[in-house]
Amino acid sequence: MIFVLGIDGATWTVIKPNLDLLPSFKRLTEIANCRDLVIREKPISPSIWCDMFCGKTYEEHGHDSFVVNGNLVRREDIKVEFMWDILQRWGKEVYVLNVPFVVPPYCFNVDFRPVGFGLPTDEREWREELERVTEKTKELLTRKRDLLISVYTLLDRVQHFHWGEDVVLDWYRRLDAKMGELLFDSGFLEDKGNRLIVVSDHGFCSFGEAKVQTLPHQTEQGLIKGDHHENALLITHNISHPIEKPQDVFYALEMALDATF
Repeated sequence: MIFVLGIDGATWTVIKPNLDLLPSFKRLTEIANCRDLVIREKPISPSIWCDMFCGKTYEEHGHDSFVVNGNLVRREDIKVEFMWDILQRWGKEVYVLNVPFVVPPYCFNVDFRPVGFGLPTDEREWREELERVTEKTKELLTRKRDLLISVYTLLDRVQHFHWGEDVVLDWYRRLDAKMGELLFDSGFLEDKGNRLIVVSDHGFCSFGEAKVQTLPHQTEQGLIKGDHHENALLITHNISHPIEKPQDVFYALEMALDATF
């Protein structure tokens, strides 16, 4: 089984100095390949998540915004095939949970209602997403199909509103505990045949330091303190294909599943 765990906005900037407080991340640094994934194009979430799972660049898929002409972009509006479409045609069994390349985040073969329409904005919704995505992912892991893709979005929102505050590390610690349940307590990484990719779509930095400003400084939800950085997080275990850009996630999965797209 291959498990792709997406963590929107996760950054080594927070993780590396705090590994003693993040035991799951620390264990991964000891057993897996861990590094930055440098985003060479605009680190815009809808585009980068799309890159990863269709294997194409923005110039090819043309998707970089949740809203076009006042309307939410739907999966059907993006005129490319995604990995799950192709794999299902090949007879593979795939589950996709909460992938935020559209709003609300996309699910495939999974009955799941994203928290806060995929834009959780307060502590209650962050807690709810963390719990519900974890529990649904646990359930799907037990089915041991070919591929599971599951994404947490809450860190992106936490960091936009609270970058530089202690609360950011608090939420990393909560997510780290849930990762431990998924990867270690479940026995997933004890099975030598299982493969893992943990990836983010971008990192984070202080507002004003980012090469691309993704939000206005002041929003209806409050002041924006953090913004997207081009250094995303990448952790791989038992993955042989090199991942140097977001599209390589698609091709790494292709190789791991022994499929020709």
